[in-house]
Amino acid sequence: MSDEADRREPLQPHPRVRHSLLVRLTHWINVLVLLVLLGSGLQIFNAHPTLYWGHASTFAEPWVAMTVEPKGQGLAGYTQVGGLRVETTGLLGLSDGERRGFPAWATLPSYRSLAEGRRWHFFFAWLFVFNGLAYLAWGLLSGHFRRDLAPKGGELAPRHLWAEIKDHVALRFPHGRYNALQKLAYLAVIFGLLPLMVVSGLGMSPGVNAAWPWTFELFGGRQSARTIHFLSAMAIVAFVLVHLAMVLASGPLRQLRAMITGGETPPPAPGAHP
Repeated sequence: MSDEADRREPLQPHPRVRHSLLVRLTHWINVLVLLVLLGSGLQIFNAHPTLYWGHASTFAEPWVAMTVEPKGQGLAGYTQVGGLRVETTGLLGLSDGERRGFPAWATLPSYRSLAEGRRWHFFFAWLFVFNGLAYLAWGLLSGHFRRDLAPKGGELAPRHLWAEIKDHVALRFPHGRYNALQKLAYLAVIFGLLPLMVVSGLGMSPGVNAAWPWTFELFGGRQSARTIHFLSAMAIVAFVLVHLAMVLASGPLRQLRAMITGGETPPPAPGAHP
């Protein structure tokens, strides 16, 4: 009997689900919500495609401005960022013969309507907040942040980070786990960039300012809050583009299947530390 038991294969730990149901659900809700927030936010921005710093708009010293000016026998669109000013006809300032900051294909709705843009933006902003709170609560209670996203051991050592940067440049990616660069990027977005976008959005609301004045003063005024809100939104767009590039580089079908079905991480090798 003991000889037969000795000949049996040793039990191997089962692979675990890579992405839980709640992570997958909140991820795809965020995909939809962020698309709507971006399009409707650009619609709102187009009502006054200029950004300022400070408490009040003087309309004389913008640091970002999309304008239309005469050029030859027609008009041209220009974008100014600080002291840099470039012609952006057809994309920013003037597109399809219409004066608008961002083109129609980038806004929701595509036609000019500040009222509809605000309705879409505010509804989906609260959906974004509740979806994010659900993910945060689950991540803290389940240990997901501590187990999967908190850097461990020497992962933050300069030598280790440099090695991972070289792996990324060479398109070599670990499967079934987050590397240190991913962990740092996700933590920065989850606990930094996304809350900043939400609070700066609240800082632009007169009703919220009346109830919680700190949302107004935190950013040094409504115009600064509007600028920070815009910059944080552009930073999220940049993060999403890099994220999509990494998905394409590391195997889009496998990554997409994992985010739909959950996927599985391979079991640890015998004797390996989890």
